Amino acid sequence: MKKFTLLSLAVFAFFSLTSCEAIGTIFKAGMWWAFILIAAVVGLIIWLFTRGKN
Repeated sequence: MKKFTLLSLAVFAFFSLTSCEAIGTIFKAGMWWAFILIAAVVGLIIWLFTRGKN
């Protein structure tokens, strides 16, 4: 039953979104992941430099 619900939700999203909206949503999600990963890498680099000076 759970697979059927997931499949029906995916089919509904496929037919309700146009291709441009779907691509836009994917790029927005990718942009946020990029911001999060860049912030994590910069934070890690800063942490490593400050840890080395002590």
